[in-house]
Amino acid sequence: MATGEETARLLARTEVFMGLEPRELLAVAQVAVPRHWDRGEIIFREGDTGDTCYLLRSGAVVLTREHQDGRMVALAELRGGALFGELAMFRGETRSATAEAVEPCRAVALLAGDVQRLIKRNPDLALKLLATLAERVSRTNERLLQQSFQTVAGRVASALLAQTISRQAEGAPEDEVLIRATQAEIAHLAGTSRESASRFLATLERAGVVTLGRGKVTVHDPGRLRNYIH
Repeated sequence: MATGEETARLLARTEVFMGLEPRELLAVAQVAVPRHWDRGEIIFREGDTGDTCYLLRSGAVVLTREHQDGRMVALAELRGGALFGELAMFRGETRSATAEAVEPCRAVALLAGDVQRLIKRNPDLALKLLATLAERVSRTNERLLQQSFQTVAGRVASALLAQTISRQAEGAPEDEVLIRATQAEIAHLAGTSRESASRFLATLERAGVVTLGRGKVTVHDPGRLRNYIH
Protein backbone atom coordinates (compact mmCIF):
# COMPACT_ATOMS: atom_id res chain seq x y z
CA MET A 1 0.00 0.00 0.00
CA ALA A 2 1.29 3.47 -0.92
CA THR A 3 2.31 5.82 1.86
CA GLY A 4 1.23 9.45 2.03
CA GLU A 5 4.70 10.52 0.91
CA GLU A 6 4.59 8.22 -2.13
CA THR A 7 1.15 9.52 -3.09
CA ALA A 8 2.36 13.11 -2.65
CA ARG A 9 5.23 12.38 -5.06
CA LEU A 10 2.72 10.95 -7.57
CA LEU A 11 0.58 14.08 -7.25
CA ALA A 12 3.63 16.30 -7.70
CA ARG A 13 4.36 14.62 -11.07
CA THR A 14 0.79 15.20 -12.26
CA GLU A 15 0.17 18.33 -14.32
CA VAL A 16 -2.94 19.36 -12.39
CA PHE A 17 -1.26 19.24 -8.97
CA MET A 18 2.21 20.28 -10.06
CA GLY A 19 3.28 23.48 -8.37
CA LEU A 20 1.44 22.95 -5.09
CA GLU A 21 3.40 23.36 -1.90
CA PRO A 22 4.72 20.08 -0.39
CA ARG A 23 2.47 20.53 2.66
CA GLU A 24 -0.56 20.92 0.37
CA LEU A 25 0.38 17.84 -1.63
CA LEU A 26 0.73 15.88 1.57
CA ALA A 27 -2.67 17.12 2.75
CA VAL A 28 -4.30 15.79 -0.44
CA ALA A 29 -2.31 12.55 -0.23
CA GLN A 30 -3.47 11.92 3.31
CA VAL A 31 -7.13 11.84 2.25
CA ALA A 32 -6.47 9.88 -0.95
CA VAL A 33 -7.76 6.29 -0.85
CA PRO A 34 -5.82 3.51 -2.65
CA ARG A 35 -7.78 1.66 -5.35
CA HIS A 36 -6.95 -1.22 -7.68
CA TRP A 37 -8.82 -2.93 -10.50
CA ASP A 38 -8.27 -6.07 -12.54
CA ARG A 39 -8.24 -6.07 -16.31
CA GLY A 40 -11.79 -5.85 -17.65
CA GLU A 41 -13.21 -4.36 -14.45
CA ILE A 42 -15.62 -1.43 -14.81
CA ILE A 43 -14.61 1.49 -12.58
CA PHE A 44 -17.78 3.46 -13.24
CA ARG A 45 -20.44 3.50 -15.95
CA GLU A 46 -21.86 6.31 -18.04
CA GLY A 47 -24.93 7.56 -16.17
CA ASP A 48 -23.69 6.58 -12.69
CA THR A 49 -23.63 9.23 -10.01
CA GLY A 50 -20.16 10.03 -8.74
CA ASP A 51 -18.32 12.35 -6.37
CA THR A 52 -14.82 10.93 -6.81
CA CYS A 53 -11.99 11.39 -9.27
CA TYR A 54 -9.05 9.04 -9.70
CA LEU A 55 -5.35 9.49 -10.28
CA LEU A 56 -3.91 6.51 -12.11
CA ARG A 57 -0.68 5.18 -10.65
CA SER A 58 -0.13 2.33 -13.13
CA GLY A 59 -2.00 0.35 -15.76
CA ALA A 60 -4.41 1.64 -18.39
CA VAL A 61 -8.03 2.82 -18.41
CA VAL A 62 -10.23 3.39 -21.46
CA LEU A 63 -13.04 5.95 -21.38
CA THR A 64 -16.00 5.19 -23.66
CA ARG A 65 -19.43 6.63 -24.43
CA GLU A 66 -22.42 5.03 -26.05
CA HIS A 67 -23.18 6.52 -29.47
CA GLN A 68 -26.79 7.18 -30.42
CA ASP A 69 -26.59 4.29 -32.90
CA GLY A 70 -25.67 1.90 -30.07
CA ARG A 71 -21.91 1.72 -30.77
CA MET A 72 -19.44 2.18 -27.95
CA VAL A 73 -17.02 4.93 -28.95
CA ALA A 74 -13.60 5.12 -27.28
CA LEU A 75 -12.87 8.66 -26.09
CA ALA A 76 -9.41 8.20 -24.61
CA GLU A 77 -6.91 5.70 -23.25
CA LEU A 78 -5.29 6.87 -20.03
CA ARG A 79 -2.09 5.58 -18.46
CA GLY A 80 0.02 6.21 -15.35
CA GLY A 81 -0.17 9.81 -14.09
CA ALA A 82 -3.55 10.56 -15.71
CA LEU A 83 -6.50 12.01 -13.83
CA PHE A 84 -10.03 10.89 -14.73
CA GLY A 85 -13.54 11.31 -13.40
CA GLU A 86 -12.64 14.93 -12.66
CA LEU A 87 -16.04 16.32 -13.71
CA ALA A 88 -17.09 15.21 -10.23
CA MET A 89 -15.01 18.14 -8.97
CA PHE A 90 -17.37 20.67 -10.56
CA ARG A 91 -20.83 19.13 -10.55
CA GLY A 92 -22.80 16.50 -8.71
CA GLU A 93 -24.21 14.99 -11.89
CA THR A 94 -23.94 11.63 -13.58
CA ARG A 95 -20.79 10.22 -15.15
CA SER A 96 -20.38 11.34 -18.76
CA ALA A 97 -18.48 8.20 -19.81
CA THR A 98 -17.70 4.63 -18.81
CA ALA A 99 -14.24 3.91 -17.41
CA GLU A 100 -12.86 0.38 -17.83
CA ALA A 101 -9.51 -1.03 -16.75
CA VAL A 102 -7.85 -2.62 -19.79
CA GLU A 103 -4.78 -3.60 -17.78
CA PRO A 104 -4.41 -4.30 -14.04
CA CYS A 105 -4.51 -0.83 -12.48
CA ARG A 106 -3.46 0.90 -9.29
CA ALA A 107 -4.80 4.35 -8.48
CA VAL A 108 -5.78 6.73 -5.72
CA ALA A 109 -9.31 8.06 -5.25
CA LEU A 110 -9.90 11.71 -4.38
CA LEU A 111 -13.28 12.86 -3.07
CA ALA A 112 -14.73 16.00 -4.66
CA GLY A 113 -15.14 17.69 -1.29
CA ASP A 114 -11.47 17.25 -0.42
CA VAL A 115 -10.28 18.67 -3.75
CA GLN A 116 -12.83 21.51 -3.67
CA ARG A 117 -11.50 22.61 -0.30
CA LEU A 118 -8.01 22.69 -1.80
CA ILE A 119 -9.30 24.67 -4.80
CA LYS A 120 -10.68 27.36 -2.49
CA ARG A 121 -7.17 27.88 -1.13
CA ASN A 122 -5.50 27.51 -4.55
CA PRO A 123 -7.63 29.04 -7.37
CA ASP A 124 -4.93 28.10 -9.89
CA LEU A 125 -5.79 24.46 -9.26
CA ALA A 126 -9.27 25.04 -10.76
CA LEU A 127 -7.67 26.52 -13.87
CA LYS A 128 -5.42 23.47 -14.22
CA LEU A 129 -8.39 21.12 -13.85
CA LEU A 130 -10.30 23.07 -16.49
CA ALA A 131 -7.27 22.97 -18.81
CA THR A 132 -7.13 19.18 -18.37
CA LEU A 133 -10.81 18.92 -19.24
CA ALA A 134 -10.43 21.20 -22.26
CA GLU A 135 -7.51 19.16 -23.57
CA ARG A 136 -9.50 15.94 -23.19
CA VAL A 137 -12.51 17.47 -25.00
CA SER A 138 -10.20 18.55 -27.81
CA ARG A 139 -8.69 15.05 -28.11
CA THR A 140 -12.16 13.51 -28.01
CA ASN A 141 -13.45 15.76 -30.78
CA GLU A 142 -10.39 14.97 -32.88
CA ARG A 143 -10.86 11.22 -32.32
CA LEU A 144 -14.58 11.34 -33.17
CA LEU A 145 -13.91 13.42 -36.29
CA GLN A 146 -11.18 11.00 -37.34
CA GLN A 147 -13.45 8.01 -36.79
CA SER A 148 -16.23 9.67 -38.82
CA PHE A 149 -14.09 9.87 -41.95
CA GLN A 150 -11.69 6.94 -41.60
CA THR A 151 -12.28 3.50 -43.01
CA VAL A 152 -12.41 0.54 -40.62
CA ALA A 153 -8.84 -0.28 -41.67
CA GLY A 154 -7.74 3.27 -40.86
CA ARG A 155 -9.42 3.25 -37.46
CA VAL A 156 -7.95 -0.12 -36.45
CA ALA A 157 -4.48 0.83 -37.71
CA SER A 158 -4.72 4.14 -35.81
CA ALA A 159 -5.76 2.35 -32.62
CA LEU A 160 -2.88 -0.12 -32.96
CA LEU A 161 -0.39 2.66 -33.66
CA ALA A 162 -1.59 4.64 -30.62
CA GLN A 163 -1.19 1.51 -28.48
CA THR A 164 2.29 0.98 -29.91
CA ILE A 165 3.36 4.56 -29.18
CA SER A 166 2.06 4.25 -25.60
CA ARG A 167 4.08 1.06 -25.04
CA GLN A 168 7.20 2.66 -26.53
CA ALA A 169 6.79 5.62 -24.17
CA GLU A 170 6.94 3.07 -21.36
CA GLY A 171 10.13 1.50 -22.68
CA ALA A 172 9.09 -0.90 -25.46
CA PRO A 173 11.51 -1.23 -28.44
CA GLU A 174 11.06 0.52 -31.78
CA ASP A 175 10.08 -2.76 -33.46
CA GLU A 176 8.53 -6.02 -32.24
CA VAL A 177 6.18 -4.19 -29.86
CA LEU A 178 3.96 -6.44 -27.75
CA ILE A 179 0.46 -5.14 -27.11
CA ARG A 180 -1.53 -7.10 -24.56
CA ALA A 181 -5.07 -6.56 -25.82
CA THR A 182 -7.77 -8.79 -27.22
CA GLN A 183 -9.19 -8.24 -30.68
CA ALA A 184 -12.45 -7.14 -29.03
CA GLU A 185 -10.55 -4.49 -27.03
CA ILE A 186 -8.82 -3.21 -30.16
CA ALA A 187 -12.19 -3.06 -31.93
CA HIS A 188 -13.53 -1.15 -28.93
CA LEU A 189 -10.73 1.43 -29.20
CA ALA A 190 -11.26 1.71 -32.96
CA GLY A 191 -15.02 2.21 -32.64
CA THR A 192 -15.88 -0.73 -34.86
CA SER A 193 -17.23 -4.26 -34.53
CA ARG A 194 -15.06 -7.16 -33.42
CA GLU A 195 -15.76 -8.95 -36.71
CA SER A 196 -14.59 -5.99 -38.81
CA ALA A 197 -11.49 -5.48 -36.68
CA SER A 198 -10.64 -9.19 -36.79
CA ARG A 199 -10.84 -9.25 -40.60
CA PHE A 200 -8.45 -6.33 -40.89
CA LEU A 201 -6.09 -7.72 -38.24
CA ALA A 202 -5.96 -10.95 -40.24
CA THR A 203 -5.04 -8.86 -43.30
CA LEU A 204 -2.23 -7.22 -41.34
CA GLU A 205 -0.99 -10.62 -40.21
CA ARG A 206 -0.93 -11.96 -43.79
CA ALA A 207 1.06 -8.85 -44.77
CA GLY A 208 3.59 -9.58 -42.04
CA VAL A 209 2.87 -6.35 -40.16
CA VAL A 210 1.62 -8.08 -37.00
CA THR A 211 1.36 -11.49 -35.40
CA LEU A 212 -1.84 -12.30 -33.53
CA GLY A 213 -1.90 -14.33 -30.35
CA ARG A 214 -4.34 -15.07 -27.57
CA GLY A 215 -5.01 -11.72 -25.92
CA LYS A 216 -2.03 -10.07 -27.58
CA VAL A 217 -0.76 -8.55 -30.81
CA THR A 218 2.91 -8.18 -31.75
CA VAL A 219 3.55 -5.23 -34.07
CA HIS A 220 6.69 -6.08 -36.05
CA ASP A 221 7.10 -2.78 -37.91
CA PRO A 222 4.98 0.06 -36.47
CA GLY A 223 5.87 2.37 -39.36
CA ARG A 224 3.99 0.15 -41.80
CA LEU A 225 0.75 0.79 -39.91
CA ARG A 226 0.80 4.36 -41.19
CA ASN A 227 0.29 3.02 -44.72
CA TYR A 228 -3.22 1.96 -43.71
CA ILE A 229 -4.23 5.22 -42.03
CA HIS A 230 -6.19 7.33 -44.49
